[in-house]
Amino acid sequence: MKTTFKILLTIVLLSACGEKKSEESPNMMMDLSVPVEETILNTEEYNVIQENNFVEVLKNPLSTFSIDVDAASYSNTRRYISQGQLPPVDAVRIEELVNYFDYNYPEPQDSQPFSVYTEFSECPWNMDHQLLHIGLQGKKMQKEQLPPNNLVFLLDVSGSMEDSNKLPLLKSSFHLLVEQLGKDDKIAIVVYAGSAGLVLPSTSCDQKDKIIQAINDLEASGSTAGAEGIIQAYQIAEANFQKNGNNRIILATDGDFNVGVSSEAELVRLIEKKRETGIFLSVLGFGTGNLKDAKMEQLADQGNGNYYYIDNLFEAQKVLVTEMGGTLNTIAKDVKIQVEFNPTKVYQYRLIGYENRALKNEDFENDAKDAGELGAGHAVTAIYEIVLKDKAVDTATEVKYKYQTIQASPDAHANNELGILNLRYKDPDSDKSKLVEHKILNNQVSFDQTSDDFKFAAAVVEYGLLLRASAYKNKASFNQVIKLAKLSKGEDQQGYREAFIKMVETTEAIYKQQ
Repeated sequence: MKTTFKILLTIVLLSACGEKKSEESPNMMMDLSVPVEETILNTEEYNVIQENNFVEVLKNPLSTFSIDVDAASYSNTRRYISQGQLPPVDAVRIEELVNYFDYNYPEPQDSQPFSVYTEFSECPWNMDHQLLHIGLQGKKMQKEQLPPNNLVFLLDVSGSMEDSNKLPLLKSSFHLLVEQLGKDDKIAIVVYAGSAGLVLPSTSCDQKDKIIQAINDLEASGSTAGAEGIIQAYQIAEANFQKNGNNRIILATDGDFNVGVSSEAELVRLIEKKRETGIFLSVLGFGTGNLKDAKMEQLADQGNGNYYYIDNLFEAQKVLVTEMGGTLNTIAKDVKIQVEFNPTKVYQYRLIGYENRALKNEDFENDAKDAGELGAGHAVTAIYEIVLKDKAVDTATEVKYKYQTIQASPDAHANNELGILNLRYKDPDSDKSKLVEHKILNNQVSFDQTSDDFKFAAAVVEYGLLLRASAYKNKASFNQVIKLAKLSKGEDQQGYREAFIKMVETTEAIYKQQ
């Protein structure tokens, strides 16, 4: 089964890469063969990303951010590449590329919901710098260990969803999910177009034929009253709330809300208010041409859920079958990371990605401040590019201002720590956070001696730097990305890493045609 899936995934990606370029791409490098009127119709939206700069440790020792296990940017990037086009720069969120993949981090011990792992070595695109690799591994749960599900499928059936890569793919995707659920799980279906409506009341999954038939009967038409649908979905989820279960709305849409409450700010406030009920919201994006990526990401973030982009049935298989436990079941919420770097060891640092997950330092201890969620079995990876003190021109360990002086403490000189990794998280049903501390030791190994996970994650980061034309890409190259990824592919049971290598090779070919 795994081998067949791997072969099919590779075939689909390769065949898609040979197809004609899509006429819907918003790429700034416009294909001159695309008619002007068709290009104007494209209304995809992405938030602008201003990449993180290097920061001096003495002046700013703390780096604080929310975790992110969303993976929509990776599959959306793959969609562009498979159509022979480069994605818009702001569609590329490097942390989501990295977090698309599983890594072989140690399992959590005792009652901890996740383990903490760090690794430290050279930076392959700038050998004067180092990479600090941070990994969290969520506790894995067998299917029989998962709590019962109270799910509401909130499905967009507006006219914009009629394309084959929207509602038809949506139907096939939800078929896969329904087949994975057990008799103790319940599903309700709400749809929205010109208005919202209940298609299926909360129904036990021992009646799967009835649920599948309701999905099959869906048709696309009308405008998009998305906010009305969200309100009704929460009402149904609350009416069927399971105290010890997983209560979640799964919103599937292209993100085009154009009737009723439709501004991003209004929708976010609506979701923020509703998440206090203990009902989480996850978002599945579909289609091309009018994908509202920024809006869907915000809804999922504020709804204590995750955002995925489904570009084909194999991605649906990954999200809704292979990783179903993590997609549906949260084991830690409002997870925040704060790294305090040691100024006697580290001169400068740069967090790669997570630009839209940055938090103020004081937000770390503020339990009212929302952050990211970690699902069962999910891994979270964050990578810093750092400049060591002995690599820097400036060797000072104090900064003098007119009214104060900042200097390294005696303890900073005495120990062998790069810094301290602090994490805060809440249990899914709690409003009070817990603190986890982890020392980051200055135990650098040569790049050749690093784990496959370190090398592969570095390759994915380097690929993202190239796609974003990053100011910090230095000597990054597609050739090096491919070499590193092949070297560190490992067992790759599902074939995701092999598919990444094929995608990078295709991307290199596209670049050469520019």
